[in-house]
Amino acid sequence: MEKTFGKETYIYWYEIMLLQRRFEEKTAQLYGAQKIRGFCHLYIGQEAVSAGCMTAIRDDDNMITAYRDHGLAIAKGIPARECMAEMYGKATGCTKGKGGSMHFFSKEKRFFGGHGIVGGQIGLGAGIAFAEQYKGTDAVTLCFFGDGAARQGILHETFNMAMTWKLPVIFICENNFYAMGTSVERTSNVLDIYKFADAYDMPGDSVDGMSPEDVHVAIERAARRARDGEGPTLLEIKTYRYKGHSMSDPAKYRTKEELEEYKEKDPIEYVLKMIRDNAYLSEDEIEAINNKVKAEVEEAVEFAENSPWPDVSEVYKDIYVEDDYPYITD
Repeated sequence: MEKTFGKETYIYWYEIMLLQRRFEEKTAQLYGAQKIRGFCHLYIGQEAVSAGCMTAIRDDDNMITAYRDHGLAIAKGIPARECMAEMYGKATGCTKGKGGSMHFFSKEKRFFGGHGIVGGQIGLGAGIAFAEQYKGTDAVTLCFFGDGAARQGILHETFNMAMTWKLPVIFICENNFYAMGTSVERTSNVLDIYKFADAYDMPGDSVDGMSPEDVHVAIERAARRARDGEGPTLLEIKTYRYKGHSMSDPAKYRTKEELEEYKEKDPIEYVLKMIRDNAYLSEDEIEAINNKVKAEVEEAVEFAENSPWPDVSEVYKDIYVEDDYPYITD
């Protein structure tokens, strides 16, 4: 039977996706003004993935991802002001200004990065799931990676171990089709990444990543398997980023027509249409959400602008467990 969703879910999806979109649009402006520097990878267009995941999991479930992490971090509950401060490199950021765009992190929200090594988070995600299994919890770990990272050897080593130990992990390939700028067709004979699971007798499925409903259903099913001790699932969530791989990417490897085709499937506009068609909100109530999100982003920028830079004394902190690590000298 097809799952149906109610008013509260669509309103939540609209607001959380809109917050991610407006946050990143502002991020792009600030990057152009050189307020934000370094690498910066935008999630614009992929918001249905994060939104659908959030309604299908619990607060105590874990997330880990690669460097395109802003949207997932915001969805997992890291405040926008802490995210923006981190973009600025300020001490009030979610990683104290030391990580920047690519390395958001929050132990409290169970968001474990933001990782810059392509595919490195795949093994770490399985490790977090192992820790939950070892402690006897029924928490699930969502481990995100891109289609480019699916070519890394660590994926196969991790899949083998995760299935052998039946780890409570959901491997999620956010396939936006171009990795850094090379299409899947040019890098693999296997175009359906979810089929990688077949070699390990792991359940795998292809999911429409422009639909928060489809994402929710797939994640909910995989999470139930993991909590029941049945082990991991591989989900290939097919999505699309409207911007380049990073802020320095002009994205000339795809056509304008293709981009416009996906923009017509925009998940925010789709959810807004569902809200209007079902009269879940009046136009005034929709505008109130729009204004609330706008104000939250503006407040985040003001917070970042007025926050202090990290003190130089912080440079060696949060790196080594030992306070008296013998190989650091002043």
